[in-house]
Amino acid sequence: MSIVINTPNGNIGRPLVQKLLASGRKVTIISRNPEKVSDLVKQGAKLVQGSIEDKATLDAALEGAEALFWLSPPPTRPDFVTWAANVAQQAAASVKAHGVKRVVVLSSVGAQNGPGTGPVSALKPVEEAFKAVSPNVTSLRAGFFMENFLRDVQALAKAGHIYNATAPEKTFPMVAVADIATKAAEVLTDASWTGHRNLGVHGPQDLTYPEAAAILTQALGRPVKYMQVGLEDLRGSMKGMGLPAWMADAFTEMYGAIKEGRMDPAEPRSKETTTPTTLAQFAATVLKPVVDQVRAS
Repeated sequence: MSIVINTPNGNIGRPLVQKLLASGRKVTIISRNPEKVSDLVKQGAKLVQGSIEDKATLDAALEGAEALFWLSPPPTRPDFVTWAANVAQQAAASVKAHGVKRVVVLSSVGAQNGPGTGPVSALKPVEEAFKAVSPNVTSLRAGFFMENFLRDVQALAKAGHIYNATAPEKTFPMVAVADIATKAAEVLTDASWTGHRNLGVHGPQDLTYPEAAAILTQALGRPVKYMQVGLEDLRGSMKGMGLPAWMADAFTEMYGAIKEGRMDPAEPRSKETTTPTTLAQFAATVLKPVVDQVRAS
């Protein structure tokens, strides 16, 4: 019996597949493009070529599976929220048809509030789709990805600034995607949990943006300052960077939900939700090389 991963080529799915294979687990991956996952196949993963939107592909992958890891891909279309929910419903139907006993869903802080949280709005119906058909479902409600700072590389390199609409005193959990992959592997290979549960993935500590800026100052070796801007300024900036209007609107809604407290974690921080990689470690190993490259160009 295998563990099925629906997004094996992303910065969470790929390390997750590698961790599971390294632990001796049988892994089935779904991908439209075999060439993008050929290394994972060489490492032992079974490939089912096709789209997660396709019922036949899902059925082929889930036949005989013991567990599914489901990650809704990033938003790439204006109807993303509806699309993600519909695709999850179809996957859930295949989970039920094939008697898959365990599902781990990558979700987010704020998912509990549903509509009005931008792209996160999709995740409550995704969670519910799998809970409706599988006896054992864990929703990993992850905090703010440290990797999101990679979107700020130009501003960090040229001005030493981070721009956001979040109040400077607002704290929120920041987590490295590598730690999310590790937590997912732990949950998928742990047979002791049962039922439906929501599990936070919160990084080592909650931070404010000014605290994050101070950490980045040390890690990058140059001053970094947090600049709070209005939501409309943020929307205009995203459009100016080339984001389509619908995507800028979606992220603006999410940042508004952060200001309103609707993206606060529902799950309290605990030993189980706390993960090890610090923002300083992430900045030194991942962010700094990219910032330095932009500054040198």
